[in-house]
Amino acid sequence: MEINHPETQAEVEAIFAAYEKALLANDNATLLSMFLDNAATIRYGVSEVQHGYGEITAFRKSQTPFTRRLEKTVITTYGRDFATASTLFIRPDLPGEIGRQMQTWVRTSDGWKVAAAHVSMMPE
Repeated sequence: MEINHPETQAEVEAIFAAYEKALLANDNATLLSMFLDNAATIRYGVSEVQHGYGEITAFRKSQTPFTRRLEKTVITTYGRDFATASTLFIRPDLPGEIGRQMQTWVRTSDGWKVAAAHVSMMPE
């Protein structure tokens, strides 16, 4: 298995950047299109848990826009169909805290999709 195949890594970096843009714009349609539409898809948030695409869809409907800055983003690919994205983030509305986000991306016939995600906060 090849780790960090250059073309695959560039693809995941691009979809991760598109995800971040949609997140900050609160573009729910785009965000939901980036999650794997499957009961096995999981998202653990700062203060909530979603098991399955349906719960993720319901969660997204309740969200409001916010701003943040990413730091130390690492995209790692494993072969040509699997990747992880890990990043730290700073939100001005949460002073003194640092956020952590990890996503598992899988290549499907419809493109790259998030199969699992975790978001958490901790004291800076």
